[in-house]
Amino acid sequence: MSHENSAGVARVKVGFADHKPDYVIMTEEEELDDDRGGGVGVAPSPSSPSGDCTSIWWSFWWWGKLVFLVIFLAVLGICFFAWIGPFLMDKEVIPILNWETETFSKPVLAVIIFGSVALFPTLFIPSTPSMWVAGMSFGYGLGFLLIISGVTIGVSLPYFLGSLFYRKIQGWLERYPKKASLIRLAGEGDWYDQFRAVMLLRISPFPYALYNYCAVATDVKFVPYLFGTLVGMVPEIFVAIYTGIMIRTLADASKDKRSLSVLQVVFTVGGFLLTIATTVIVTVYAKKRLSELQREEEQLLLLQ
Repeated sequence: MSHENSAGVARVKVGFADHKPDYVIMTEEEELDDDRGGGVGVAPSPSSPSGDCTSIWWSFWWWGKLVFLVIFLAVLGICFFAWIGPFLMDKEVIPILNWETETFSKPVLAVIIFGSVALFPTLFIPSTPSMWVAGMSFGYGLGFLLIISGVTIGVSLPYFLGSLFYRKIQGWLERYPKKASLIRLAGEGDWYDQFRAVMLLRISPFPYALYNYCAVATDVKFVPYLFGTLVGMVPEIFVAIYTGIMIRTLADASKDKRSLSVLQVVFTVGGFLLTIATTVIVTVYAKKRLSELQREEEQLLLLQ
């Protein structure tokens, strides 16, 4: 074997038993890379400083937006409790509460709340105001029981009514395959997979009343559908009850012509912001998990 160097190109001559010369041509740059790489011909790739800087600035930008959002919500909450809240309490909320107290007894009001939460979703009417009234009138304990029992009826009726229009709903889902792929996730897999998908759909901002009717067309079983719905609705129910309790507290303070103490304002605003932040985090996580499940389902379909 001999080594020749000509015009910046290294040539290695290798001899074999048949005396036929073979040449391996290497540039000097590749030869230097071999020496640095310990003879394996691979040089370690240094990390890019520009990529690190971009990652750092992106992190600062994300946290900056988060801090700005928190400050904005805090200022908005203070403005609401200081000026907008009292005006709405005097003109709208207090008269409604007085009418409610003078017109309905507690048992009658409980029946009205239960009936509205149970029937409004079937008619595509929002039931959130009824949940607020449950929080204002009955608090966390009895208010939660009233709402969750009404939700049980409210999501069961559309499920069974939707079976009467099974073919039409199937046709609608086939016309919009991309939008329907998210709903169809709930009908895939075993009991636990269906329960998890329904729960995530209920936590995510997917239209509540619409899914009640479309669920049956995805072939999801009733039991995982019902339990997934009840578990997924818990965050929304507690937000609604807390909102009702907060409205009641402000209404009582406005009615008695007294202002809330600084500590009460801090706890009220802080609790409200914490509730909203928790809801947003849970919703974002649910949307992320749904996207992951959707990608997994698409990959499985491609492999088939």
